[in-house]
Amino acid sequence: MNAWLYILKCADGSYYTGSTTDLSLRLARHGSGEASVYTSGRLPVELVYCEEFDSVQEAFLRERQVKGWRRAKKEALIRGEFGRLVALSRAHESAE
Repeated sequence: MNAWLYILKCADGSYYTGSTTDLSLRLARHGSGEASVYTSGRLPVELVYCEEFDSVQEAFLRERQVKGWRRAKKEALIRGEFGRLVALSRAHESAE
């Protein structure tokens, strides 16, 4: 079964990260305010990134990983700047 990690940009500029087995249905539910308390108060939302996985477990693990990232790192992922992800991780670690 295929599954998806997705990132939505909310009307307030914040990001919501989730995972699902039916991306079209999940996006429709977010758009109608039914999928999440967080996004329902921040409509409209826009899909800005998605990744497909072979299993629900892989998508869920990736969701947990990305949810822990700072905004700058999520935005690098969204822009496809994969080479910056490691540098952004190191910058975060050295700041702590």
